[in-house]
Amino acid sequence: MGFCLALAWTLLVGPWMTTVQNPISWEVQRFDGWYNNLMEHRWGSKGFRLQRLVPASYADGVYQPLGEPHLPNARDLSNTAMRGPAGQASLRNRTVLGVFFGYHVLSDLVSVERPGCPPEFLNIPIPPGDPVFDPDQRGDVVLPFQRSRWDPKTGQSPSNPRDLTNEVTGWLDGSAIYGSSHSWSDALRSFSGGQLASGPDPAFPRDAQDPLLMWTAPDPATGQRGPQGLYAFGAERGNREPFLQALGLLWFRYHNLCAQRLALQHPHWGDEELFQHARKRVIATYQNIVLYEWLPSFLQKMPPEYAGYRPFLDPSISPEFLAASEQFFSTMVPPGVYMRNASCHFQGVSNRNSSVTRALRVCNSYWSRKHPNLQTAEDVDMLLLGMASQIAEREDHVVVEDMQDFWPGPLKFSRTDHLASCLQRGRDLGLPSYTKARAALGLPPVTRWQDINPALSRSNDTVLEVTASLYKQDLSRLELLPGGLLESHGDPGPLFSTIVLDQFVRLRDGDRYWFENTGNGLFSKEEITEIRSISLRDVLVAITKLNPSILQPNVFFWHAGDPCPQPRQLSTEGLPACAPLVLRHYFEGSRFGFGVTIGTLCCFPLVSLFSAWIVARLRRRNFKRLQGQARQSIMSEKLVGGMQALEWQGRKEPCRPVLVHLQPGQIRVLDGRLSVLRTVQLRPPQQVNLILSSNRGRCTLLVKIPKEYDLVLLFNQEEERQVLVENLRAALKESGLSFQEWELREQELMRAAVTREKRSHLLETFFRHLFSQVLDIDQADAGTLPLDSSQKVREALMCELSRAEFAESLGLKPQDMFVESMFSLADKDGNGYLSFREFLDILVVFMKGSPEEKSRLMFRMYDFDGNGLISKDEFIRMLRSFIEISNNCLSKAQLAEVVESMFRESGFQDKEELTWEDFHFMLRDHDSELRFTHLCVKGVEVPEVIKDLCRRASYISQEKICPSPRMSARCPRSDIEVELTPQRLQCPTDTYPPQEIRRRFGKKVTSYQPLLFTEAHREKFQRSRRHQTVQQFKRFIENHRRHIGCVAVFYTIAGGLFLERAYHYAFAAHHKGITDTTRIGIILSRGTAASISFMFSYILLTMCRNLITFLRETFLHRYVPFDAAVDFHRLIASTAIVLTVLHSVGHVVNVYLFSISPLSVLACLFPGLFHDNGSEFPQKYYWWFFQTVPGLTGVMLLLVLAIMYVFASHHFRRCSFRGFWLTHHLYILLYILLIIHGSFALIQLPRFHIFFLVPALIYVGDKLVSLSRKKVEISVVKAELLPSGVTHLQFQRPQGFEYKSGQWVRIACLALGTTEYHPFTLTSAPHEDTLSLHIRAAGPWTTRLRETYSPPTGDGCVRYPKLYLDGPFGEGHQEWHKFEVSVLVGGGIGVTPFASILKDLVFKSSVSCQVFCKKIYFIWVTRTQRQFEWLADIIREVEENDHQDLVTVHIYITQLAEKFDLRTTMLYICERHFQKVLNRSLFTGLRSTTHFGRPPFEPFFNSLREVHPQVRKIGVFSCGPPGMTKNVEKACQLINRQDRTHFSHHYENF
Repeated sequence: MGFCLALAWTLLVGPWMTTVQNPISWEVQRFDGWYNNLMEHRWGSKGFRLQRLVPASYADGVYQPLGEPHLPNARDLSNTAMRGPAGQASLRNRTVLGVFFGYHVLSDLVSVERPGCPPEFLNIPIPPGDPVFDPDQRGDVVLPFQRSRWDPKTGQSPSNPRDLTNEVTGWLDGSAIYGSSHSWSDALRSFSGGQLASGPDPAFPRDAQDPLLMWTAPDPATGQRGPQGLYAFGAERGNREPFLQALGLLWFRYHNLCAQRLALQHPHWGDEELFQHARKRVIATYQNIVLYEWLPSFLQKMPPEYAGYRPFLDPSISPEFLAASEQFFSTMVPPGVYMRNASCHFQGVSNRNSSVTRALRVCNSYWSRKHPNLQTAEDVDMLLLGMASQIAEREDHVVVEDMQDFWPGPLKFSRTDHLASCLQRGRDLGLPSYTKARAALGLPPVTRWQDINPALSRSNDTVLEVTASLYKQDLSRLELLPGGLLESHGDPGPLFSTIVLDQFVRLRDGDRYWFENTGNGLFSKEEITEIRSISLRDVLVAITKLNPSILQPNVFFWHAGDPCPQPRQLSTEGLPACAPLVLRHYFEGSRFGFGVTIGTLCCFPLVSLFSAWIVARLRRRNFKRLQGQARQSIMSEKLVGGMQALEWQGRKEPCRPVLVHLQPGQIRVLDGRLSVLRTVQLRPPQQVNLILSSNRGRCTLLVKIPKEYDLVLLFNQEEERQVLVENLRAALKESGLSFQEWELREQELMRAAVTREKRSHLLETFFRHLFSQVLDIDQADAGTLPLDSSQKVREALMCELSRAEFAESLGLKPQDMFVESMFSLADKDGNGYLSFREFLDILVVFMKGSPEEKSRLMFRMYDFDGNGLISKDEFIRMLRSFIEISNNCLSKAQLAEVVESMFRESGFQDKEELTWEDFHFMLRDHDSELRFTHLCVKGVEVPEVIKDLCRRASYISQEKICPSPRMSARCPRSDIEVELTPQRLQCPTDTYPPQEIRRRFGKKVTSYQPLLFTEAHREKFQRSRRHQTVQQFKRFIENHRRHIGCVAVFYTIAGGLFLERAYHYAFAAHHKGITDTTRIGIILSRGTAASISFMFSYILLTMCRNLITFLRETFLHRYVPFDAAVDFHRLIASTAIVLTVLHSVGHVVNVYLFSISPLSVLACLFPGLFHDNGSEFPQKYYWWFFQTVPGLTGVMLLLVLAIMYVFASHHFRRCSFRGFWLTHHLYILLYILLIIHGSFALIQLPRFHIFFLVPALIYVGDKLVSLSRKKVEISVVKAELLPSGVTHLQFQRPQGFEYKSGQWVRIACLALGTTEYHPFTLTSAPHEDTLSLHIRAAGPWTTRLRETYSPPTGDGCVRYPKLYLDGPFGEGHQEWHKFEVSVLVGGGIGVTPFASILKDLVFKSSVSCQVFCKKIYFIWVTRTQRQFEWLADIIREVEENDHQDLVTVHIYITQLAEKFDLRTTMLYICERHFQKVLNRSLFTGLRSTTHFGRPPFEPFFNSLREVHPQVRKIGVFSCGPPGMTKNVEKACQLINRQDRTHFSHHYENF
């Protein structure tokens, strides 16, 4: 088969093989110099290190360069040894063309100017007073010099010192024409006809552009920057001067000329064949000119004959050659260059200031763009002809100022000293000393300074003497560069000549592609002979198409008789002055914008805060609109026809819009929401004064009513005021009141008005003096008044209180029955106001009266008919007035039952009316309560003696300890007797009565006398404050050891990550160089970035609710506080935002420093982002912020975080939960931005995924579990609207839904949207078949939910909207069963988790389920029990099923005055009586104890210690407002200071 295929191929293709031949029959030389030597592939390649002729000389033998004081200052040496006059002609008549051709050859062979990484500086201090660089004699000027790129494999030991790398190929291969890489060459090519790409003018290449990374240094004379006007050459720095540029154009045109000729000769060749043939021919011509024409002119000797290719000869460029050639060329550069035409006419040169000079000034031509004298090919020809006819400067040690003082400067300096830079470059290269170099190269030693250059010593011995003094007369210190330069005179000295000749011979003999090597197949012998005959003159003639007679045979020399002699040797005279040094300011013009940008970033939280405030306002407004729609509609119907006006409230208060409504006997003032602001009673024999303004439009009305503050109304027009005045006159006449009218100027009217503020000052003085007399307070304590204010005192004491002011002083409403009764009793003259004396009389009774006097006062208050007897109806009205205070509603039957029981208990069952003696007898058991009863007035404190006596009351009865006679026998009687001291028995049981006043399970107690149990004062438990603090700390550690452990581990990891990155960049990252640029900024930004990456990753675990709920049931719960996941989430978030701010601060510092750092430094720090092209100017600050991926994502992250954190704050979360919910879903965008932000790898490899991957997978898995439940529609079985805005939802229990009491779920109502979930605690018990929630309408969503489940108006089957359910999720309250004694404290809607717990406990006990918890105390704190009547039903159910006395309930009603107030005392008396008689509470109908006021947690916990002395740890679980949970926490901390029972507190706020 294979034979058949071969035969077929031969028959088909064979005939054509003889006619088609590959025109490229040789091995094409690579552009990058690789594989020239087949044994040492890297020799001469781009990036290969320089090969030393002499061992390196470093200060440490490795890489540290020598410098001061061992070597002289480079600028001093330049000024001393190399400064001299210009205009001295070359001794050999070398031309300027030869000088710049040498620079062109040098650019083809070697390039070490590119700075190394990390950046290292070998700066040149400028001597003070330097005329060029320090004319102001500041003494702090330093010329920057950046060390060159080196081979990273070197510089590690004295046996392997640092070697620099060559950035171009080290062969004479035309890399300055074609580039040093294949890609560079492709960018130069046109790929058409084998030519190099040209611009609009075929004589010029295209402009420098990407991907050609040409060196585009700024023009030091004009400051122009950018690639415009620079040409694309093979040499990176081919545009440095127009003279070097002209040589690049020469070879560009010569290549295209060769390609055109080849195309004519071989029309069938393609582009590649033409290009490679032309390239081969150009390189060979170039090699011939360099080695056999230019080099002999340079050295004045011919190289040895070519003996063939030597593969074992290393042709690598030596650093000595680089220094020697470049330094010698610099001595021959003239200050200017002539231009001439073909007729030998030297052209005048136009300068940029429109002046004309005879030559181009060298110092003003560096990196020039679009030079006005070099616009056409003819201009370039004239420049080449001029250089060929101009004699160079003398070959000595003197360098013209254009090179010495005005060389293109690096970094911020537009100028620098080229010679000083060369000296520093030599030190960077580790060049040996002059004497060592001569010895190593076999030259005779030099022992005296005069022997360096005897001719120079005879003509100008001062140079050698000064140079010797700089080197401290030590010839062994003399460096290679100044030594080799000083020995040169007319020709390079022996040292330079030896170095240069050796280098070129090695380049020729070690080059496999050398044109004379007949073994490489490049050229035949005839072609070699033809190439050897070509000179640079031939090349010039070929491209310029000029007559050869206008050029001398050897263009590198000009001898007498040659065509076109130069006018004269150029000096600085007559040439334009060099543009002076300019310091570039990288940050110039950016300060304001940078500040604005940082200010804008800092305003992100403020903008977010403002947005959140707007959202909160809108949500609050919508919520209030929902709440007030019904009320407003009702009020609008009742209040129609009111007059609109503005009420003036005083000079310092703003006017407010009001609605004035006149009703029989009163004036009502309402606000825009139709809420009553003020009611003015009109009753005879008052006299009302109507004062009208007489100026300013006559739009003001003052209504002055005795014993009231005045009403000042402003109207838009006089007609509106007149309408109200007429209506007011009619109303006053109808009420039988007299009135007067007069007019005043508006200013006088307002001055005469008694505003509310003035009235309040009067009332303040009134009450001060009132209580100073009642309570025997010093006059000074009552409030001092100025001496001239006797009139004000008189007015205050003559002041009389209206009913509204009296009610306000008591903290009640004017329409309350208690206020009416008390006011009627105190108002002896019946004028509807209380005078100072009337108020004083009744206040004295309450403050200082005996129990008999107080009961008599009460008797008189409620003897409505004044017959000296209180009937049962009046007794019921009295009870109702008390119950009004607590917003409680009891039916008439309940009140009648209470009255009948009280009459029957006191033996008055046969009476219908009571005398005062009977009434006082009924209160006989509460004499101590009445003794401390007073009238609670706002702003007046209860006497401390009363508080001290009543703080000692206990809250657990003795029967609690001995609940039965059998147990009483076991109780130590002696202890009880000790506790019940006479002093203690005087304390009222007040608002905290015994817990057990009955026996359970339906057995009614006919008589009951509670025995108080008070805290024992045992001396052994009294400890010092220090011991208490230590004990409190120990208890805190015991209670929070898991929290402390987890927080310590977490922050240890985060801190360790921070420190690891900080240490890395502070001490271990010097090889990157970034810490030399920005130390604090990079340490701060990188360290915080590591910690932030860890925190923002593992914060996801705190939101894995399903995982947490599962893990909290495992053994890990002993070590990890899963209940504190949300608190830990907040803690991590708070820490992360602080670190984010620090991270941002670090980056602000970085951006600023990067914005003022040179491009050469940035290219080292960010090699993937920057390329050092010599432009020097870094990117502006806004580029870093808004045009880089990390910067833009960082700004976006700050904005996202500002939004998320502000809306997640406690205040805004309560105002707008939906706003919090929506903005917190930005976490998806947050993590996307974090991944992008950290993946760009500007400074280090991405690390965020290391932290993020595992938590993200766990979180996604947890979310998938939730999503599998969320989309299951749950039917609502029952919906009930309970009082106080509570909605009761009962819905189906999903299959497999298992939960524990105290857990919570998240629900979404399909009718309100499927994306907004809200958390609520389950109030059903785990054994129930359905799930239930009690949801209070506290916001827009819960209010709309209540409306959604409102009962329909029509009849028919009710179909409720379905729910989505997510959960259950665990929390700390479900740990109640792990304590032998647990205290549950619920405030407001925070009682919901305890409803489930109570039902669960009772159920488990009823089915004989083993429960570790033996006793639960449930404290229900509520403003009024009517708010949560549904809980009362649950408690009632618990009481009915609690057959083992597991639960004790205490209810605290807080919407009352102080516990010593008369009203509270009477409520307490009635409540105790009702419980004693009917075994249930008067208010709740429960057997639980009801208290009035706030619970005193510390005494309550103290009494629990006595009741359960054997229990070492009691669990306290609280849920409610933050203020309540803080009080519980504070009480636990105070109790835990002692060495007794430990109280472990778990809380949840809402």
